[in-house]
Amino acid sequence: MTAKDDFASKKIGFKIGIDDYMVKPVDLEELLLRIEALLRRAKVAATKHIEIGSLTLDAEERTVTVKGEEIALTAREFNLLYKLLSYPKKTFTRSQLMDEFWDAETTSGPRVVDVYITKLRDRLSGCEEIEIQTVHGMGYKAVIL
Repeated sequence: MTAKDDFASKKIGFKIGIDDYMVKPVDLEELLLRIEALLRRAKVAATKHIEIGSLTLDAEERTVTVKGEEIALTAREFNLLYKLLSYPKKTFTRSQLMDEFWDAETTSGPRVVDVYITKLRDRLSGCEEIEIQTVHGMGYKAVIL
């Protein structure tokens, strides 16, 4: 979103990789329509089922199976795994993950994310197709092997 409405500014924006361009003041209904169109094109809204090799994650049923065997995960573990697998190779900082999956009033520090990642790695040890990698100084990412 920008106040610049000249063609040269739009051209620069698209050349550097933006997906859309809206000039202020923004009509909220139009913004929602554009967001829905982007999600539809990216098929993000329809992605409720992830299959990677022997791992199957079903967001509707909130289940994870590896080699046909269901893996018991807490709600937070499931949400973390779904987030990481929905964006393979994208690094998420501890703060980003805490902001999304912990209450603002939590007394836990960012290192609590490390504990959950360790639990996920243990529970998914039978799955050779994915790895949750530590990106030193940054956070975590899921990598499809």
